[in-house]
Amino acid sequence: MSQQDLQTVVSQVRRDILRMVHAVNSGHPGGSLGCVEFLTTLYFDHMKHDPKAFTMDGKGEDLFFLSNGHISPVMYSILARAEYFDVSEMATFRKLNTRLQGHPTTHEGLEGIRIASGSLGQGMSVAIGAAEAKKLNGDNRLVYTLHGDGELQEGQVWEAAMYAAAKKIDNLISTVDVNAKQIDGSTDEVLAMGSIQAKFDAFGWHVITVAQGNDLSAVKLALNEAAAAAGKGKPVCILLHTEMGNGVDFMMGTHKWHGVAPNDDQLVDALRQNPETLGDY
Repeated sequence: MSQQDLQTVVSQVRRDILRMVHAVNSGHPGGSLGCVEFLTTLYFDHMKHDPKAFTMDGKGEDLFFLSNGHISPVMYSILARAEYFDVSEMATFRKLNTRLQGHPTTHEGLEGIRIASGSLGQGMSVAIGAAEAKKLNGDNRLVYTLHGDGELQEGQVWEAAMYAAAKKIDNLISTVDVNAKQIDGSTDEVLAMGSIQAKFDAFGWHVITVAQGNDLSAVKLALNEAAAAAGKGKPVCILLHTEMGNGVDFMMGTHKWHGVAPNDDQLVDALRQNPETLGDY
């Protein structure tokens, strides 16, 4: 896709996120908005995947696992806009008997979702299993994950990171959304982690740092670099420095929109900042 086409998707995905969480006064807009550029580029310009022939095993395709499952609004919008399911289904977000639960689950059979990710810290472990299965099956496609920086406070992440490097899981590309914020404040205030890059370096990963994680060109370059680094004996980590609430001026620069929905007036303001491009649901 051209940069202009990707930007068109970005604007619409932001609108989808805002409208979904507003409609039920529930959900996580902050982190979702911060990852729009990354997931748009991944799904619309980078990964090899077939929305019309979704299977759980994904043989011959790149796989993606959302580990920080609370940012489900952006995941659902991306999947719908990529035609995994009809965009009208977004209107059921977090409603009774919906397939679009607050955290993604699998028993509803939602296309594009391969793991339940309501509990943080588990996505990398699952992705490692999928990556090893691809190796055993002679499948040369890649496995991608996304994590929050606050999520790295979960110990299971580091057990998985140690295993991936030790066992040379080099078909794995894990991205960390480094927005320095979580539900109760900054990550430094809640549980300072020091240098995330130094940690992944020490664990034996190939690390790529993206200073402008909300810039489409920078994201595209990083994903291409990561794919080029795969298959060389090390798992790959992309440290994506983003802004929580990106694209909505009153949501940026604070952790307070981690899990708070906009009211009616705030929704109007936020939507005014993000023009409709592909049609609202």
